[in-house]
Amino acid sequence: MELDFDVVDLGPADHPEEGDQAPEFTRPLVNDEYWEDVALSDLVEREDGPTVLVFHPMDGAFPATYVWKEIVDREWHDDATVVGLSISTPYAHKDLIEKRGLGDDYALYSDPAADVAEEYGIAHELDGMAGVVEPRPAVFVLDSERTVEYAWVATEWPDFPDYDDVEAQLA
Repeated sequence: MELDFDVVDLGPADHPEEGDQAPEFTRPLVNDEYWEDVALSDLVEREDGPTVLVFHPMDGAFPATYVWKEIVDREWHDDATVVGLSISTPYAHKDLIEKRGLGDDYALYSDPAADVAEEYGIAHELDGMAGVVEPRPAVFVLDSERTVEYAWVATEWPDFPDYDDVEAQLA
């Protein structure tokens, strides 16, 4: 099968592992109505159950579209608070929320400078786009104290999480 894109090896990442405390950050958190700066610690403390933090490529890129379609179809919001994070702007996030039907069940952090991705050890430069950095695909399941209960980080692009593994963690 011939692909319309190159598979890229992303190399190793120095990301938080299970049992580690996820790095704290504050960024604009976008939902279907508005956005506001929200600290990750405030989010995980105020919600019941685990928080799933999904790092994804820029909104509009096929991997982001595919990941969010799968998450919505599997209704992860029934078992957890699910938030995404990418370098896309709040305006682009509003479009993704509307187009993917995320509604009020999901929210997306905006991190245009990829500072959070850097802090999590999962930043990578986009091939052919000098100076443009985004997070590699990753999923972290966090408890109310930001302890990582599950971690998956892509080793190549494109790569997608094992959705069944995440669901098993949420069960």
